Amino acid sequence: MQSPDYQITKPPESRVGGWLLLLCLLLMIWQPITVGLTASRALGSIAIGGLPVALVLILRLLVSGLGIAAGLALLNRRTGAVGLARIVLLVSAAADLFVYLTPYFPSNRGPGETPIFVTVSLVYYGVWIAYLSRSRRVRRTFTNG
Repeated sequence: MQSPDYQITKPPESRVGGWLLLLCLLLMIWQPITVGLTASRALGSIAIGGLPVALVLILRLLVSGLGIAAGLALLNRRTGAVGLARIVLLVSAAADLFVYLTPYFPSNRGPGETPIFVTVSLVYYGVWIAYLSRSRRVRRTFTNG
């Protein structure tokens, strides 16, 4: 006698969707693309800027890799994914601030634009961290199933 095949599906409310899906896509696709484009433009500056530019490039690539890992963990509803995503968002914010506030990485920002970049960056990461901390969807998604 054969046993029946059962398909176990997760309840619809526990699927990754909405803003949480957007965050996953930003971490897995948008962040690596922007880091790659920035890195490709900065490669020529290594000859002038030397080791500091190379180290900042490596830092940004590592942060981007962590972002991909966090996005995949969220998408696959892994234990600890929300905590990892918060850490990645904090590290990404710190890396952005380092790039904006130090002379080690080449930029084409005009005079007086740095405070705007810093503010936008802090608001962006702050909103996502607040979302992960307060969202009912995030709580439902990572407590069910």
